[in-house]
Amino acid sequence: MVYFANWKIVLVLLVCALGVIYAAPNLLGRSSATVIEQTEVAGTYGHFTINSYGRWTYVVDTGSAEFQALARGDSRTETFPITIVDAFGDELVQDVSVTVRGSDDGRLRTGRVDLREFDWTTDLPAWLPINQVNLGLDLQGGTHLLARVEYQDIITRQVEALEENIRRPLREADIGRQGGIQARGDAVVLTLRDPADSGRLQDVVTELDERFQVQTDPVSGVTEIRFAAEAVDELRNNAVAQSIEIIRNRIDELGTTEPNIQRQGEDRVLVQVPGEGDSGRVKELIGTTARMSFHLLHDTWTPGQALPSEAPRRAFIANSYEKIPGTDEPVQRYLVSRTENVSGESLVDAQPTLYENRPVVSFRFDAGGARDFANTTRANTGRFLAILLDDEVISAPVIDEPILGGSGIIRGQFSIQEANDLSLLLRAGALPAELTFLEERTVGPSLGADSIEAGKAAALIGMVLVVVFMIATYGMFGAMAVVALFFNLALIMAVLSGLQATLTLPGIAGIVLTVGMAVDANVLIFERIREEIANKRSPISAIDAGYSRALTTIIDSNLTTLIAATLLFALGSGPIRGFAITLGIGIVASMFTAIMVTRLMVVTWLRRTRPKTIPI
Repeated sequence: MVYFANWKIVLVLLVCALGVIYAAPNLLGRSSATVIEQTEVAGTYGHFTINSYGRWTYVVDTGSAEFQALARGDSRTETFPITIVDAFGDELVQDVSVTVRGSDDGRLRTGRVDLREFDWTTDLPAWLPINQVNLGLDLQGGTHLLARVEYQDIITRQVEALEENIRRPLREADIGRQGGIQARGDAVVLTLRDPADSGRLQDVVTELDERFQVQTDPVSGVTEIRFAAEAVDELRNNAVAQSIEIIRNRIDELGTTEPNIQRQGEDRVLVQVPGEGDSGRVKELIGTTARMSFHLLHDTWTPGQALPSEAPRRAFIANSYEKIPGTDEPVQRYLVSRTENVSGESLVDAQPTLYENRPVVSFRFDAGGARDFANTTRANTGRFLAILLDDEVISAPVIDEPILGGSGIIRGQFSIQEANDLSLLLRAGALPAELTFLEERTVGPSLGADSIEAGKAAALIGMVLVVVFMIATYGMFGAMAVVALFFNLALIMAVLSGLQATLTLPGIAGIVLTVGMAVDANVLIFERIREEIANKRSPISAIDAGYSRALTTIIDSNLTTLIAATLLFALGSGPIRGFAITLGIGIVASMFTAIMVTRLMVVTWLRRTRPKTIPI
C-alpha cells in the first residue's frame, strides 16, 4: 500500500486537476440569461423601448422627430448603449446596432435585435469548461405551478366523434332504434327497438373503436356506449404523459435551464421553472391548449351578416381571438362549419415575422397537411377559410387562389409578444386536454439568495470544525486529510457542473453531510496506524498495515451508504433525488480522495523524509 506506480500518480493528479478546473466556473459568478422588460434607451437619433421575449428581442419606437422623417423603404442604422438588469439585479451595459425603417404611418419599425448574454464566459478561451451547477427553484427563485389535466375533455370529444360516426353503420347493419342518438357526457345514448340487438350493436361499435363498451337495459332498450374502465385509465395516462412532454417543449422555448416537470397522482402535473418570475406568463404559455384547425365558414353565412339565433346542425358559432380592449368580449363572432378541413397536428414549424410592417405568424405543414391544405384551397376558391385556435377564430381570410406550397401566414391584431407566444405554442404542439391550475407560487430571487448564503454558512462552519478537529487530533496527517477534503468538494462540484445537474437546498444538505463523512475514512486509517505503532511496528510497516487493513471497512461502510443513496434516487422525487445525487457523488469522491489522494501525500512524505517515528 506504500508503493505508487508512476501511472497511478499521474492519474490521481490528473483527476484532481480536472476536478479543480471544472469546479472553478462556479467561483466566477453566476451566468444568467438577460432579462429585459420595457427598458428605455436614449440615443443620438431616437428614444426606444426594448422588449425581450424568450430568445428574441424587438425594438419599437416610442417617438423621435428625426427618425420619423424617414419615408417608407428608407432606413438608418445606429448604435445605442442599452442598460439591462439581469435576473440577479446586476446592471449591465451593451452597445446594440439597431436598423430602423420608415413606414407609411410615420412610425418606425425594426426587425429582430440580437442581444448576447452578459456573463464572464464570453471572455474565456473556448477550450476552457464554462458549465456551472444549475440552481433549483428554491435557490434561484422562479415559478411553481400544480395543474390538473382535464382528461374528461378527451373522453367528451371521443364520444361526440362516435355519435357522429355511428349513424351510417347502424343503418347499414339494420339495427332499429327509437328516437335519436345523443352524446351525453361520457356516453352515447340511444334506445334500441329490440334489446336483443345489443350484441350486434357491440360488433358495430367495436369496428369503429374497440375501446367502447355497450350496456343495454334488457327491458327498455335504453343503451349507453361508453369507454371501458381500462380504456379510461389508458387514456388518462396517455393524456398526462403527452401533456408533460408538450409542457416541457413549451418551457424549453423560454430558454430556462432544468425545469422540473413531473407527474403527481393520477391526473396532476407539477411544473417548476427556475429563474422565471412571471408566473402569469408561464401559466399562459403552458395552460393554453393551442389546438389549431382550419375550417370553412358555413356556406349560408359571410362576415358582416347577422348571425342566426341558433347554429345549423353542422355548424357552430365561434368567437374571435381578438377581444374588445379592456374586456373579454370578442370583436366578432363567426358561423363556422364543424368539418375540420386541415388539422393543426400537421404543422411542422411556426415562426414570428413581419408582414407589411405588422407582426404575423408564418407556418408550414408536413407533406400530408400540405396536400390537405392545397385540396381545400383549390376546391373552395372564393370562400372564407377560418383559422381557429382553441375554437376561437384568429382570422378568416378569403381564399383568393389555391395555396400549393404548404405554407402561409396568420394575420391578426397581434402584438409582438402575442405573435411570438403563438408561434411558440404552435411549434410545441397542442395539449391533449385543458389544464386547470390548482396551485401557484412565485419564489423571489432574494429568497433563493438567502438560501444560498445560509447553505454557504453551514458548509463553511462544518468545514472549519472538521479542519480544526482533524489538525488538532492528527497533526500533519490531519492537514493532509484537510487538503484531500478540498479536492473532494472540487470533485463534487465538477461532476455536478459537468452533468448540468440542478442543485437545491436538499442538495446543499447532502454536500454538508459529505463534508463530515469525507474524513471518516481518514479517521479509520489514522486510528489503525496508531494501533500498529502501539504494536511496535516500523513507520513504513505501520502505514502499510493501516491502509490495507482499514480498506475493507472503508469500502463496506461507504458501499452501504451508496446503496441507500441509490434507492433514494430511484424511488424518491424532487428534493429527495437532489439530496441523493449530491450524497452519492460525495461518497464516491470521498472514497477516491481518502484512499488515493491522502495515501499519495502520505507515501510521498514517507519516501522523502524516511522518518524514524510518525507524528500522528
